Amino acid sequence: MANKLPPLNALRAFEASARQLSFTKAAEELFVTQAAISHQIKSLEEHLGIKLFMRKNRSLLLSEEGQSYYLDIKDIFTALHEATEKLLARGAKGAITVSMQPSFAIQWLVPRLNTFNQLHPEIDVRIKAVDQADNSLTEDVDIAIYYGRGRWSGVYAEKLHTEYLVPVCSPLLLQGKKPLETVADLTQHTLLHDTSRRDWKRWFKEVGVKGANVNHGAIFSHSSMVLQAAIYGQGVALVNSVLAKPDIDMGRLIVPFEHVLISKSSFYIVCREEQMGLGKIASFREWVLNTVRSEEDLNNETY
Repeated sequence: MANKLPPLNALRAFEASARQLSFTKAAEELFVTQAAISHQIKSLEEHLGIKLFMRKNRSLLLSEEGQSYYLDIKDIFTALHEATEKLLARGAKGAITVSMQPSFAIQWLVPRLNTFNQLHPEIDVRIKAVDQADNSLTEDVDIAIYYGRGRWSGVYAEKLHTEYLVPVCSPLLLQGKKPLETVADLTQHTLLHDTSRRDWKRWFKEVGVKGANVNHGAIFSHSSMVLQAAIYGQGVALVNSVLAKPDIDMGRLIVPFEHVLISKSSFYIVCREEQMGLGKIASFREWVLNTVRSEEDLNNETY
């Protein structure tokens, strides 16, 4: 039975042509050429062994068999259209699960989330915190923020920020017995590390300062923790400028020296390629990208 069914493209061409009684209008509706419609109709007639259309006085008419066939299949196409519209409408609202590292959620997403909620009250955002190495879109996740170099298979990833690593510390470290006045003064202070010690090693190499004890100081698995340690005056941290910005703006942290590192890794917004156009996913993705771009244009600053 299944082998006797005509190709769907031929049926679409027939339905549109029968409804409009015009190959030209059917071609415009389906974004193909009139020749392509004629070819599909001919193919369908040969497949069925039945003449579906006839021409009379330069007008296109359905044959008796064609009229009967159109009346039988038109409701099927209407049902397909309604089912598709229903699916897309459901995809444009409801709950969306977003996974990301806790630091990005705390420092960037949560302070801005109310804006998205006001724009899209029909979408409930569920935030799922994941470890840094857990870059995977599990079945319960719709969209994610990954950290890395953008090399992930099977997903569509778009870069958010270029990551600038900046030194930050509590304003209290500018005072006391060992005030921070020059880069060389860092050799007298505890260095705090975000994930590894490599970044501080690169930073000191670029500024040309030797003698800093980069092999000591606490290592934190999440940026939010190293930021908190710096706020409490436990040392000087080298952190993502975007994640540190809220605390810098509030005066809890300062940037004592201008030199920055450009990281090879960045934050990316990621979703499944086949779901990019799904309403709620597209809405959240576009909001994140537009927010990032508007803030970059507004700030227009280099750390």
